[in-house]
Amino acid sequence: MLPEPITSAQNPKIKRLLALQKDSSLRRETGLFVVEGQRELEHCLSAGFECDTIFICPALFDAGKGTAPGNAASRPLPLRSACGPLPLMKPRVATVSRGSASSGESKYQADRVFEVSEEVYEKVAYRGGTEGIIAEINAKARTLDELTLPESPLIMVLESVEKPGNLGAVLRSADAAGADAVLICDPLTDLYNPNLIRASIGAVFTVPTVACSSGEAIAWLKAKGIQILTAQLQDSSLYYDRDLTRPTALVMGTESTGLSDKWRQAADAHIRIPMLGRLDSLNVSVSAAILLFEAVRQRQEPQQP
Repeated sequence: MLPEPITSAQNPKIKRLLALQKDSSLRRETGLFVVEGQRELEHCLSAGFECDTIFICPALFDAGKGTAPGNAASRPLPLRSACGPLPLMKPRVATVSRGSASSGESKYQADRVFEVSEEVYEKVAYRGGTEGIIAEINAKARTLDELTLPESPLIMVLESVEKPGNLGAVLRSADAAGADAVLICDPLTDLYNPNLIRASIGAVFTVPTVACSSGEAIAWLKAKGIQILTAQLQDSSLYYDRDLTRPTALVMGTESTGLSDKWRQAADAHIRIPMLGRLDSLNVSVSAAILLFEAVRQRQEPQQP
């Protein structure tokens, strides 16, 4: 069975896809969110999420050939000739494959697969270079109790950070630093905001991420014996003077208002990044990266006997 073609942006399925990208209340109501691009989708599926619907543009879809769309001579083959017809499958309905026997194969499975024209894909795609694939994903919420931690975990905590781009950038740093979890406390944007997913390039799926209240996070960290280090200018010591090899939660607030009193009072210590210029703050994602990689540095140094 071949995928159903969609050639008009007025198609109800395309309208819903666009609405899911823009409307957080619709994402909550339907339990669906949108992931665009092969890399992000593969991270999402590897984290245990399931596709509900796939929209694929054969003219742009890279069927594992390693070619970039836009160059007619090197453009990958259309979906049907590169991958063959999309068969019905159980318990999922259809699968889209890319790759080869020599390079390994990735499969995207979904209840429904639709083939869209380039014109329609341009309407729904957030950015270029996403290889012609967008999916609606069934959401699932991870809780604090579901987190599995090592002996000395490193956790990033963000309180009330509003901008999805900042959250996504912090998640990328958390992934790069091998953080064990990211806690988004009292969130002002949902974890499935397309801008957050795009900014994180899928790190929201590669790093265990939990949305919860500050009170829940503080109680959980205390119960686990994890030291709470809050980043703040007042009453603080330099971040590199603290022992970050211990079980540690690095806590950051917004650039405009900083952390709430509940976090300041719950902290085991307050830390700061030295500011040598005229300004007194860094972007939250930059600050998070500095603190995370100080923890990496300390944890990689040979321990004194």
